[in-house]
Amino acid sequence: MTGEARIIDGKATAAALRAEIGREVAAIRAARGIVPGLHVVLVGEDPASKVYVASKEKLAVEVGMNSVAHRLPAETTEAELLAKLAALDADDAVDGILVQLPLPKHIDTGRIIDAIDPAKDVDGLHPINAGLLAGGKNGLVPCTPLGCMLLLKQALPSLSGLDAVVIGRSELVGRPVAQLLLQADCTVTIAHSRTRDLPGVVRRADIVIAAVGRPRMVKGDWIKPGATVIDVGINRLPDGKLTGDVDFAEAVTVAGAITPVPGGVGPMTIACLLKNTLTAFLARRG
Repeated sequence: MTGEARIIDGKATAAALRAEIGREVAAIRAARGIVPGLHVVLVGEDPASKVYVASKEKLAVEVGMNSVAHRLPAETTEAELLAKLAALDADDAVDGILVQLPLPKHIDTGRIIDAIDPAKDVDGLHPINAGLLAGGKNGLVPCTPLGCMLLLKQALPSLSGLDAVVIGRSELVGRPVAQLLLQADCTVTIAHSRTRDLPGVVRRADIVIAAVGRPRMVKGDWIKPGATVIDVGINRLPDGKLTGDVDFAEAVTVAGAITPVPGGVGPMTIACLLKNTLTAFLARRG
């Protein structure tokens, strides 16, 4: 293949999805006088987390949702955080709950995620939602994998029968996106740090999802000509620039379609959080 890959524009796709959600929320407000409520809990002063929470708040308000951020001090105990979540679980005005990660080291992340009502778990991380996804049943799906799938379906008319390789096996991205690809009738390989001949495995794939957190690890000669590449990685280089897990400059000359970093999967994550909040609202309230 010659020339350059088509760029999959996550920014534009996310904006279109948010506009669609905004129309649905406006229709619900007009018909029923209520709107979905998204509550985000932030513990501590992590700079990146503060930026993410502010962005989530702003975009939730833009689509017409009730958006509330609960900012707790870094010394908040696990018991205090569990009590806060119990109150949000019990509050009928709350449709979506998200606890911003990472949490301070003295708090057990697993216990916190387990304490969120699965029907309000808009991050899709509760074991019940993970189990529903693994069983091919309807539940709330993690936001980044959901965004990856929406971008893939935009780039490819059909995913059925295609070979997909997911690089990375995290509970946040790798495992759930593999389940979603299986549901779309792909043949799925999950590759990771112990995979033998990783370049050879990736070279067979029609679809490559890179989610390892290692800057420019996936080289252009790993990519099958014409393949669709979704780069989940967001890595900051010493010069301050952001780069993905894929060497974009090399891969763009081989792939058929590819997401950039920034401007690819990133914007889709918050748009899918809003989509999940609307889904949770509709499921809870009928």
